[in-house]
Amino acid sequence: MSLELDLLQADRAHLLHPLHHPSAHQAPKLWVSGHGAMLTDSTGKAYIDGLSGLWNVVVGHGREELAQAAYDQMRQLAYASAYIGSTNEPAVRLASKLAELCYPSINSFFFTSGGGESTESSIKTARFYWKALGKPDKVKFISRMKGYHGVTLAAMSATGLPAYWTMFEPRVPGFVHIESPYPYRFVNPTPEVSDGVAAANLLEAAILREGPETVAGFIAEPVQGAGGVIPPQDDYFARIRAICDQYEVLFIADEVITGFGRTGRWFGLERYGVEPDIVQFAKAITSGYVPLGGIGVNDTIRNVIETASGEQRWMHAFTYSGHPTSCAVALANLAIIEGEGLVQRADELGAYMNQALHALEALPSVGNVRGLGLMAAVELVADKASKAPFPAAANVGGRLLNEMTSRGLYTRVLGETIFLAPPFVSSAETIDRAVQIIGEAIAAVS
Repeated sequence: MSLELDLLQADRAHLLHPLHHPSAHQAPKLWVSGHGAMLTDSTGKAYIDGLSGLWNVVVGHGREELAQAAYDQMRQLAYASAYIGSTNEPAVRLASKLAELCYPSINSFFFTSGGGESTESSIKTARFYWKALGKPDKVKFISRMKGYHGVTLAAMSATGLPAYWTMFEPRVPGFVHIESPYPYRFVNPTPEVSDGVAAANLLEAAILREGPETVAGFIAEPVQGAGGVIPPQDDYFARIRAICDQYEVLFIADEVITGFGRTGRWFGLERYGVEPDIVQFAKAITSGYVPLGGIGVNDTIRNVIETASGEQRWMHAFTYSGHPTSCAVALANLAIIEGEGLVQRADELGAYMNQALHALEALPSVGNVRGLGLMAAVELVADKASKAPFPAAANVGGRLLNEMTSRGLYTRVLGETIFLAPPFVSSAETIDRAVQIIGEAIAAVS
């Protein structure tokens, strides 16, 4: 038996995968190497990494600088607790660096192991904040349908993709969802205002229904990622910020996907001229080379944490918070992003990619092409006029995925929506080939 077959047999026998079901694991790829924007499987075939791993490998695969940073730190101090009373140099340096890069009002950071833990940290911090201020009834959270915030239990309850809820109900109480601004499909109930303002006003309506005295925070991605790569209308977040201020609701920006350059800015809300109260991040901070996430809080929240009595302290912790090796790799990764001008490159290459993808709108089944920075989506429909989706029995998404993979593009499809978010180091030729493959796959399926 070959090593490949032996490994795949052991995989089926012993490994549970994220979103596990055997029907989706009949012919898995066994990845063995990566370089730049390319992945190579066990047969030696190379594929364009169309989603940067899971939105995270922004500096590309095979960066020896990051391996060296991990090696050097592991030799010196692989791990030490960062619980109160202890610290380490990489964690301190990373927090200081983030204070330079992040929103001006956010200067204090707590580290986690990934995005789900970051969401949990935001939720707990918001509840702590209001309790410390003598408003203990402010415990509810409002998020959006099509939003993704992780799948730990509270994060799953904030996530607005019902497929993640089905087999794990009941959800954590106190989580409410409003509709996504989704410009392609949003129906404005109040035409006297713009679509963006109307979509944002759904937040105000939800706060008033629940009672402003009960709502702790609003959680939103600057661009909804896993729910379909959905940038909002240009005036959406300015109205969101005003509503949060009016009703004393903390605005939590989930920048797990958009943080560190994906939208062509260091952080996604920079595009819209607003700042959140809490920002959560992960993925691109290390380009996925080692696990790391975190939250940043504004100076007001930091002051409340600092001045709470000992009995009311911010009693939140993870074993791997401030992990020295992960923080060292993050510092090296941020140095690459800065040194190679990759945020600007994501902006420029993203504009090139989105322009190329818009040419696909001439195809009869392409209903919408959308994106911001170096992330985009192509949504197929059965009928352009009505925007009607294909029937589930047609399995358009599964067929699209097979057609793209067979041609050398490895990415994700949600329903009939194709995602494209390649590494920042991708060449224009790689983008051209990815767009060509998508066009060929659409033609083959529809």
